[in-house]
Amino acid sequence: MSRALFVTGTGTDIGKTYVTGLLVKKIVDAGKKAAYYKAAMSGNERRADGSLIPGDACFVKQTSGITQPVEEMCPYVYEHAYSPHLASRIEGNPVEMQEVKAGYRKVCREYEYVTVEGSGGILCPICFDEARIQLEDVVKELKLSSILIADAGLGTINSVVLTAEYMKAHQLPLKGIIYNHYHAGDVMEEDNIFMCEHMTGLPTLAKVADGATELEIEEDVLLALYDEVEEE
Repeated sequence: MSRALFVTGTGTDIGKTYVTGLLVKKIVDAGKKAAYYKAAMSGNERRADGSLIPGDACFVKQTSGITQPVEEMCPYVYEHAYSPHLASRIEGNPVEMQEVKAGYRKVCREYEYVTVEGSGGILCPICFDEARIQLEDVVKELKLSSILIADAGLGTINSVVLTAEYMKAHQLPLKGIIYNHYHAGDVMEEDNIFMCEHMTGLPTLAKVADGATELEIEEDVLLALYDEVEEE
């Protein structure tokens, strides 16, 4: 039986992919068959032959050491560094939920622990043309619980609490928070984390310093965050 977890962030460029790479690496180091999946990926470079390089997928694969082929990791890859709904409007190939779901199910059949990364924050629009798909629709369709990646620095209290409250109001289960760009002993960052815990009721799962190569979380705690994937 496969298990899965969704990783969202308080916004773009918060370090979500970096932390996701460390999450997957930790699972690999635990001896589990791990995989990565992302519905839509924007801001990618092209190879000499014109094909797009799925940058986030390549980063996670390199960081974690998973054997999963990059081609399995993301069904929709775009060049423009825009929200997927706008990138697909410019480039074509809009996201279809059934395609996302089919790719996810295939990965779940082949791997024990599947880490699904979102695009941007939880309110990111994925398609706004042929269909109206928000990131939260993907989370609900795949029946996933989430963890939140946030910056440890100034402004994070507002972004963390707003994200947590939105997810609570929209019945999106949130299990805890990982703080990125963390500086041990920084008075403001320690207080930010304390206030976020107090105002959201969510536990701090880990704190990640810049350049970290390991995720400081107990193996059993991490694995317990992943829920069993319901069979269809």
